[in-house]
Amino acid sequence: MSHTDQSRQVRLEQLGAYPFARLKTLLAGRHPNPELPHIDAGAGEPRLPLPDFVAGTLAAHLDGFSRYPATTGNDALREAIAAWLMRRYGLARIDPATQVLSANGTREALFAIAHALINPEASKKPYALMPNPMYQIYLGAAITAGAKPFFMPCTSANAFEPDLDAVPAEVWADTAIVYVCSPSNPTGWIADHAYFTRLIELADRHDFHIVSDECYSEIYWQQAPVGLLQVAESLGRTDYARCLVMNSLSKRSALPGLRSGLIAGDAALITRFAKLRSYTGPATPLPLQHVAAAAWSDESHVEQHLTLYRQSLKAFFAAFGRGEPPFGSFFIWLPVADDEAFAVAAYEQQAITLLPGSYLAANDATDHNPGAGYVRIALVDGPDKAAELGRRLKAMSGLS
Repeated sequence: MSHTDQSRQVRLEQLGAYPFARLKTLLAGRHPNPELPHIDAGAGEPRLPLPDFVAGTLAAHLDGFSRYPATTGNDALREAIAAWLMRRYGLARIDPATQVLSANGTREALFAIAHALINPEASKKPYALMPNPMYQIYLGAAITAGAKPFFMPCTSANAFEPDLDAVPAEVWADTAIVYVCSPSNPTGWIADHAYFTRLIELADRHDFHIVSDECYSEIYWQQAPVGLLQVAESLGRTDYARCLVMNSLSKRSALPGLRSGLIAGDAALITRFAKLRSYTGPATPLPLQHVAAAAWSDESHVEQHLTLYRQSLKAFFAAFGRGEPPFGSFFIWLPVADDEAFAVAAYEQQAITLLPGSYLAANDATDHNPGAGYVRIALVDGPDKAAELGRRLKAMSGLS
């Protein structure tokens, strides 16, 4: 076996079980309260009505299943994505041919981008910075790409903002990539204009790339979040140098099974990533690309979904009787005494599946896990079930 193959095996073995595999193990042999209907608030899988245009668009393009799709996405899809980015963020221009790619769901894109932008053969092992807690794909991507993860703790003490000032100068000097998640999964924090501006300035100074995961951009309590490209353009960077954003129809359009998202930004990075993806081969089938183009072109269903999410948040907190809605996303980041024990009790006593917060975070240098003492609750079934979740959880012990 070659040294390279051994290195890849070692990297893969560094990854622990994925959060939902850990949850399955935690609940193995346990049973939900049979007197209550089960509520799955563990997975962030929207379960809202299918947008009206999906079935008709799919039926009109079924012949596309007989052809190989381009990994870049067809012209109509990339043009629809570019048009949406310009409408949503007020961008003057983004070139669908050179600054946009289709993603087969942003999960694969967030993972693969590290392999396109990180040099595992660098003389000093590069850093990949990420929030902690986090979407675990960032961690898996960093490790398998040969980077050293650097965790930015997101706690109540810093309003769950990844603290850029807490990153040592020697880490910035060797940083290859920084993952941002805004609105945040799982905390609901939102990056503002000043945060993105500071990050762009740091990227210029230390020569690294920014990957902004904006999959929850259309789910917010009050004000629509700013985006990385929007801030970059306001700084006069119409080439979006060093900046990539990723977004998805999974959350925006409640179409997680469509497996369609976007990658947009710096044309040089797009070219590099497109080359990698031409070899790895992830491509959304052509009929689904047409559905995706229709979804990016329609706002009425997005507005309907946002209304439902806001109603769900309002219903949950009215029933629960404490706390406030997050700034963004449909997750409740609920403090509890013991996250694993609370998850087990919620399952057995209240027939609720939720996710221990420690499963979404990594231990820091002092062996502290900033997700410990929280559970993540996904409000994905509408206001009635959200209210029921609030009532059941309010009756439980173990809340902080």
